Amino acid sequence: MERHRSKATVLSILSMGLGQIYNRQFMKGIIFLLVEAWSVFYFSGTLGRALWGITTLGVEPRRMVKGKWIDGDHSIFIMVQSLITLLFLVLFIIAYIMNVRDAYKTAQKREQGQKPNNFKQSVHYMLDYKFAQAFLTLPTIGVLFFTIMPILFMIMLAFTNYSSPNHIPPIKLVNWVGFQTFKDLLTLKTWSHTFFGVLTWTIIWAILSTVTTYLGGMLVALLINQQGIKFKGMWRTILVIPYAIPQLISLLVMRNMFNGQFGPINQYLGYFGLGGLPWLTDPFWAKATVIVVNMWVGIPVSMILIMGILTTIPKDMYEAAEIDGASGYQKFRIVTLPMILFSTAPTLIMQFAGNINNFNAIYLLTSGNPVKGDYQYAGATDLLVTWLYKLTLDQNKFNMASAVGIIIFLIIASFSIYNYRRTKSFKEEDMIQ
Repeated sequence: MERHRSKATVLSILSMGLGQIYNRQFMKGIIFLLVEAWSVFYFSGTLGRALWGITTLGVEPRRMVKGKWIDGDHSIFIMVQSLITLLFLVLFIIAYIMNVRDAYKTAQKREQGQKPNNFKQSVHYMLDYKFAQAFLTLPTIGVLFFTIMPILFMIMLAFTNYSSPNHIPPIKLVNWVGFQTFKDLLTLKTWSHTFFGVLTWTIIWAILSTVTTYLGGMLVALLINQQGIKFKGMWRTILVIPYAIPQLISLLVMRNMFNGQFGPINQYLGYFGLGGLPWLTDPFWAKATVIVVNMWVGIPVSMILIMGILTTIPKDMYEAAEIDGASGYQKFRIVTLPMILFSTAPTLIMQFAGNINNFNAIYLLTSGNPVKGDYQYAGATDLLVTWLYKLTLDQNKFNMASAVGIIIFLIIASFSIYNYRRTKSFKEEDMIQ
């Protein structure tokens, strides 16, 4: 009785749709056949060039012949086109596997005496039982081409020599160089000194900016939530204003206020007989300034989050602690703090990861400056992400920027996954499942 399964499977392997036609699902089979016909037509003109392009990245650059420019191979265009074709090939292979599985399962039902669904019944089944999978197909394809493909493109660039002045298409070709870019970044003194210096400041910045905004928000939320505090709504409104104003405006205003020459803060210090400080031009004071300004922008976010959590803590927990003779500090340590940490631990991890990539706070306030003479295209307050931006748009060091981007991803992904899995909220959710 397994002859239906064998025949349907073999036919579907030979050509998409033949297994469905054998199972008397003619409309579904015709759709699969049309998909295969379009795929064969598409790949016949692109797959060969894609495989050639992804391995060679072109062989003939743009050149001048008898006073006229002759277009050659553009390595980056070839890479992108080849990547798109290969992603379509992956989708086609997935569709081919689905076609074989569908034919096999339908034939198995035939052997059990069940009648195969016709096209109308198949559509109803899809809408009733597989609607979520069908609905998510288009967004998944969109993520593949608009999110995953750029990431793959960036990763591929890190293994090339795509950088100025010697390897910028179309005049020059780009070549594969393996791990040479990473080797230069980590071992070549001009690059490694900058990389480890920027990386160290990035980690310090991420820790300080996360801790200060979190603890500051917790303190403000606890103060407002205290009994006896009047006009709580007014205090909440005033303290949330820095968050309500667009961050771009806040940071640019702060940049002008901390200006060492004509900024209001130095002018106010002068009124009291104090000398002005180089807020944005001295490496130490510039780093201190960005942390303080980030507190101004970030504390309201933590405050709102923690105030929402405080309203969900059952009052009977505090009453039980009071009956046991707990002081105010003990109630905070035993009841309030564990509840806050339990609810905000995943958010705290996200804030740390976000601060590693906090482009706006650094670039809009200091542009990564002040300049540091022994750094390669980076300033004293540059994070890895702002250094990557400068390498890309200002210096055209695309391969080095891609390598830095990969390292940023590895740092954030490993830290976030490791710490999130260690949080109490994740462990309890895992136990429930």
